[in-house]
Amino acid sequence: MEQKTKKYPLELNTMPGFAGSSAYYLRYEDPQNQNALVSREANDYWGNVDLYLGGSEHATGHLIYSRFWNKFLYDLGVAKDDEPFKKLINQGMIQGRSNFVYRVKNTNTFVSYNLKNQYDTTEIHVDVNIVSNDVLDLEKFKNWRPEFTDAEFILEDEKYVCGWAVEKMSKSMFNVVNPDDIVEKYGADTLRMYEMFLGPLEQSKPWDTNGIDGVHRFLKRLWGLIYNGDNLLINNDLPTNEELKTLHKTIKKIAYDIENFSFNTSISAFMICVNELYAAKCSKRAIIEPLAVILAPFAPHIAEEIYHLSGNKTSVCDAKFPDFDEKYLVENSVKYPISFNGKVRFTLELPADLDAKEVEKIALKNEQTPRWLEGKEIKKIIVVPKKIVNVVF
Repeated sequence: MEQKTKKYPLELNTMPGFAGSSAYYLRYEDPQNQNALVSREANDYWGNVDLYLGGSEHATGHLIYSRFWNKFLYDLGVAKDDEPFKKLINQGMIQGRSNFVYRVKNTNTFVSYNLKNQYDTTEIHVDVNIVSNDVLDLEKFKNWRPEFTDAEFILEDEKYVCGWAVEKMSKSMFNVVNPDDIVEKYGADTLRMYEMFLGPLEQSKPWDTNGIDGVHRFLKRLWGLIYNGDNLLINNDLPTNEELKTLHKTIKKIAYDIENFSFNTSISAFMICVNELYAAKCSKRAIIEPLAVILAPFAPHIAEEIYHLSGNKTSVCDAKFPDFDEKYLVENSVKYPISFNGKVRFTLELPADLDAKEVEKIALKNEQTPRWLEGKEIKKIIVVPKKIVNVVF
């Protein structure tokens, strides 16, 4: 019996896939226009894309065609600008942190990393999701694949330590991290902040869960400024100058980092800020509320909660980003190390506006100075303003 083959016409129109996917940003400006891709009036109003953020592979596989089509449309007078994107940032690739187990040849016995040189072993990739801080979960390993059900282990300090390497994330290397598992264990804010904390946006960097605990501890310390057990700590006390200085230097840093896509240094700044506030036991609304606002782009869930606990009814996402006030960043005092023949013996906190002569007089009159002079004649005194005093004898 003759088998009938159903035939389909060959698609010869490549424009939707080639041109459409390359010039879509222009269509967004005038989506209801039935007569043209985009009117010149709409393109004059919107202009081309201010910022395009995408990976380097995306840039070479797609954006090169967008440039081709935009220049073509520019020559026709459709596109206002010669270039489609005013600024392009390629984020770096997140690399995987692979883990290995070491199988003693011709056995089903696995030896821990630091003992492997004592045996003839074969290195095997293992699923990173059953490894925590390079320590293998033995029961999960046995359940991972049928051939490992009856596996035996040679341990060190009662645990199995895995080897590791930085490689491209790949299912074949079992180093693909499931974000749902991270969120389940640490929360979405920890995951977001840790991804930013890994390194500069444009650099490739390895995913390494060993450091995620530090970010999680930071968020718990922040929460410690809000609650002590079930007791809400936020109060209306007036902040000190030091607390205001901590807040405003953080506002300044975060504002700069966001504009420059330096998110990893923002996380460091938040950690320093919270440590200083924690040391000062500061839970004052005037500090906590603006801190929640600048934290929102990085950790939106905890920021939203803190913002509401500060007494607000609207979303933190609608709050105005606070301005930093330079006056709080001016140093009113300076700590001078007082040295004798180059050895620091004590420090003095003095007003920042004192000149060198005044600093010298105060240092010499201090009650501790005679002890370190030991009755010897002073040859000279070196004062580096706002830095150090060195008495030479």
